Amino acid sequence: MAGGSSVKRKGEGYMKFNAMFQPINIGPMTVKNRFVVPPMGNNFANTDGTWSDESVAYYAERAKGQFGLITIEATVVHKGAKGGPKKPCLYDDNSIESLKKITDACHAEGAKVSIQLQNAGPEGNAKNAGAPIQAATAIASADGRDIPEEVSIEKVYELVKGYGEAAERAMKGGADAVEIHMAHGYLVNSFMSPRTNKRVDEFGGNFENRMRFSRLIIEEVKKKTEGKIAVLARINSTEDMFGGLDNHDMCAVASYLEDCGIDGLHVSRAVHLKDEYMWAPTGIHGGFSAELVANIKKCVSIPVITVGRYTEPQFAEQIIKMGNADLVAFGRQSLADPHTPQKAMEERLEDLTPCIACLQGCVANMYAGKPICCLVNPVLGHEKEGLPKAEKAKKVYVIGGGVAGMCAAFTAKRRGHDVTLFEATDKLGGNMRLAAYPPGKGDITGMIRSYIVKCEKAGVNIKMNTKVTAQMLKEDTPDAVILATGAETLVLPFIKGIHNPDIVYGVDCLEGTRPVGHKVLVVGGGMVGAETADFLAEQGHEVAIIEMRDAIGPDVIHEHRIFLMEAFEKYGIKQITSAAVSEIFSDGVSYKNAADKSDETIYEARGFDTVVLSMGFSSRYTHRDGQNVVYDFAEELKDIVPEVHMVGDAVRARRALDATKEAYEVALNL
Repeated sequence: MAGGSSVKRKGEGYMKFNAMFQPINIGPMTVKNRFVVPPMGNNFANTDGTWSDESVAYYAERAKGQFGLITIEATVVHKGAKGGPKKPCLYDDNSIESLKKITDACHAEGAKVSIQLQNAGPEGNAKNAGAPIQAATAIASADGRDIPEEVSIEKVYELVKGYGEAAERAMKGGADAVEIHMAHGYLVNSFMSPRTNKRVDEFGGNFENRMRFSRLIIEEVKKKTEGKIAVLARINSTEDMFGGLDNHDMCAVASYLEDCGIDGLHVSRAVHLKDEYMWAPTGIHGGFSAELVANIKKCVSIPVITVGRYTEPQFAEQIIKMGNADLVAFGRQSLADPHTPQKAMEERLEDLTPCIACLQGCVANMYAGKPICCLVNPVLGHEKEGLPKAEKAKKVYVIGGGVAGMCAAFTAKRRGHDVTLFEATDKLGGNMRLAAYPPGKGDITGMIRSYIVKCEKAGVNIKMNTKVTAQMLKEDTPDAVILATGAETLVLPFIKGIHNPDIVYGVDCLEGTRPVGHKVLVVGGGMVGAETADFLAEQGHEVAIIEMRDAIGPDVIHEHRIFLMEAFEKYGIKQITSAAVSEIFSDGVSYKNAADKSDETIYEARGFDTVVLSMGFSSRYTHRDGQNVVYDFAEELKDIVPEVHMVGDAVRARRALDATKEAYEVALNL
């Protein structure tokens, strides 16, 4: 399947990722390497179903980064099956011209382009689609979702025809391949799976009948494209659902699809009810489905693409070397760093910006119908704008060496400003560095390190252990100051005893600057408190956690929370909810019933060795007395410095996504 000779760097021996840089044939298509951008919904398309200029720039940037195969996001093949307002469509000729812009831009960089053909079926939305959604059987995909209409036999053949026509349009738009979406519970998958297909006609019952729809689609697509482009299928390695298609079943499906004439397989995982395995959160390592994909690879002779939280090229190289897959898709990693293959080729691995699987800007925005963005790469979605050189070079001081400060610093420096970054401590990274301490969050350190390297290579002047004062700025006279001073532990003054010196702050606990006893009560059950509790429980502490709201971790993203709550159960962490803490003691707290204001009973949770305060964060330099601001560093500076900007938690404690986004925008407009 692979052709060509071993790739070498000039004047050197074999490169570190030699296997990943071998070309490969998929049907009539030759891909220059094994790096793949998988299809990911991005909401960059226009509402009329065409691709926007932002879409073109987005895909072109990944081609410039040397991805060999770029797969365009799920594209609607049937009118009345549009799953969102900004989904691209190929059910008429309207989108061919805009598709050609993408394929031309990618081809100019040597990349091949595949486009995923999709009907969302039961996972669709009737309101967005403007028509009833359809499936093999009238079974809703999940609680609260529309009940689909069962596809009639006559309609089946109409749908088949639609796939062929969409593939033909893709070919006219310059695509080198199409990928038929047969995974994740969407229309085709609803026919394949005995969990969702309860038909008793020729499209239901035994394996052959349930696969008939897939076979007809492949035959129609092959007929319409005349063998001129590659035809792939996106399938699950398993549905991860009781009674659904497991890995054993999917091996048979893969073999069957090869017999149908498919040129390659793109193997993903799970249906939306188990979406923690579709877009694995932090803590699930790259290749978590690799063994399942390897089983499928053994059953076919056509190329297999594996996908599943791949971030660093080392793991991909081993998979290819072992013959467990033929290509590796770097989904969210291609969002975080579109130049991942280029950096791998040049062995600039410390320059690589790793995806930390936070899900804050990609999956969350995709579901909300907003253009996706990225915590670690604020350029995502702004590729069209580029990074313009500053009209006038300014002397810029960035105060605070967290991720917001570093992002602002290297962006401003790359634009041509004279940038100095000040950090009050001996370590860069701010609270984001501490966020790496809880179980499963270790990848965050890679992101912080990449930001440090970006600052160093851009030439940012970094001054550690330096606290900036107003007097210093009067003497140095910078043109602009960016306040990225971050946040500190939230201390609510109305809670009696909260200043007790025996209380350990969560940040000190994580960093190991203060010891904690065996039996610990964590005060605060949001994300920060919950992860602190998990951290301590993993170490063998006996942990309880108390929260005013009616659940622990209500602010934790769904996919993360699933695994967090599994850890709570595993370690037996005691949960006290709907509890408004009124007083903190050295060995516990007293609290009232937050769910019932009429209950005047004072409850207690006592007998702990240590109380850990982890109720979240507040801005470090905006100090309040109740609701009144008593000191504002930024306001003081406005009388000294021509330009003062605040970013991230310095404004108010929020998500890291907000911090890097604001930092980039401020640096872009200096």
